Amino acid sequence: MQLTDHCDTERKSHHPEHVKKDMVNRLNRVEGQIRGIKGMIEKDVYCDDIITQLSATQSALNSVAKILLEGHLKGCVVDRLNDGDDVVLDELLVTMQKLMRK
Repeated sequence: MQLTDHCDTERKSHHPEHVKKDMVNRLNRVEGQIRGIKGMIEKDVYCDDIITQLSATQSALNSVAKILLEGHLKGCVVDRLNDGDDVVLDELLVTMQKLMRK
């Protein structure tokens, strides 16, 4: 999900450095979890244990999505609405539908 800084012609996010660092750290942990799951599969680890790890990984990804969504709502969406750009609401609905499919 990209966030809009509509002052530019290109879409960009504008998160504070500490938020970006937190998300990168979370994604690094997810990356490690994925490598661990691959190793579990290669070692024929019991299916239920792998499913538990997959669930934990999905939860970690969802936490990053929540952080992004919060920043998007409080920043991009509010800014664009204040500028009279109601299209952002349609975009937000599509994004929410994507998140709810999981």
